[in-house]
Amino acid sequence: MSNDARAHGLTALEVASGIVLGDAASPYPGRPAARRGETPLEALELACLPALERGPCLVSFSGGRDSSVVLAAAVHAARREGLPLPVPATNRFPGAQHADEAKWQELVVRHLRLTDWVRNDYTDELDLVGPVATGVLRRHGLLWPFNAHFHAPLLEAARGGSLLTGIGGDEVFGRSRWARARAVLALREAPRPRDCLRIALLASPRLARRMVLARRFPAAYPWLTGEALHALARGWGAEASSEPARLARRLEWLRKRRWLEVGSSSLDLLAGDNDATIEHPLLSAGFGAAFVARAGRQGFDDRSAAMKALFGELLPPDVLSRTTKACFDAAFWTDRSREFAQAWRGEGLPASVVDQAALRAEWSGREPDAHTYLLLQAAWLSRNGGAKKGHLDVSRVAGGVRAA
Repeated sequence: MSNDARAHGLTALEVASGIVLGDAASPYPGRPAARRGETPLEALELACLPALERGPCLVSFSGGRDSSVVLAAAVHAARREGLPLPVPATNRFPGAQHADEAKWQELVVRHLRLTDWVRNDYTDELDLVGPVATGVLRRHGLLWPFNAHFHAPLLEAARGGSLLTGIGGDEVFGRSRWARARAVLALREAPRPRDCLRIALLASPRLARRMVLARRFPAAYPWLTGEALHALARGWGAEASSEPARLARRLEWLRKRRWLEVGSSSLDLLAGDNDATIEHPLLSAGFGAAFVARAGRQGFDDRSAAMKALFGELLPPDVLSRTTKACFDAAFWTDRSREFAQAWRGEGLPASVVDQAALRAEWSGREPDAHTYLLLQAAWLSRNGGAKKGHLDVSRVAGGVRAA
């Protein structure tokens, strides 16, 4: 699917911020390609077929809208083609309040009339420095995102076969940052006072947009040094200013993002550990083209409207219109991470990028910012000897600041 993650070494700033920005070395392939006249559902089913034909086929299923749509499309395609049904595979965390999706999961599985379901219950095993994550760190070094190891047990269950995910749904169905300005210009929405600024920014040269957006960098990173924070804001401004306004061009732009290249490469490595493949059908070029054709010039009013229009025949309306979403951060930061963070004395992380006192303060909180989680894994790797020779080594983190 993509090149080895070792070809995409993380910069010090990417590790320190947890954010990967910039252009990919090569666009995400997004197979299969578009076919004229396909509906979005037909295109999504076609994107699921290679995985269905390489059994066992599992679907990484959280109960959220994206994974539910992929599961439903795969089930529909398998029944039509006479292939073995895909099996939903779910990591569950009974002790993590905001990760409980049982009600939605059971509703979808019941609706699809599925009898097989792989369910793994965890307490702290998927912690950032728990047994699953540290096994991955020892084999492959530091991977992005920090929670790539979440899929390791699911890929192990799919050994020799395939795993489908709902990755990409947030980005494909999400609204462009320019959506409001375009809607006002098209007279689809009544103007508000700040819309003049939005429209002026949309019409500005890209350099001006980049400078303005860099000043509006929307998050605080108190553990970064001042130089690192400025570099991150500049990189974010460059990325945000490059986002196209029109849907077709925006989807092409998404497939050229470095974060997608690095993230998919990380998951490919984990799939390779199990002689399996991992596919993300919502990112296929065929689905993207069919989605653009169905959305038309005006697009959909919001994500729920898009989901209902595209997949209303697959799933109950309540599933397609839900606005809640599980958060798994508590499953990654358990007593294992807290104990390691308390024992950390500043080793292994670059002082040019990380304010160690501020990071210690962040880690002392009950729920630290998830953007620091990759730093915790980098510190663990430093203490435990790094990755095997030839893999992405934590020593790369010791470099200086480089804007993404």
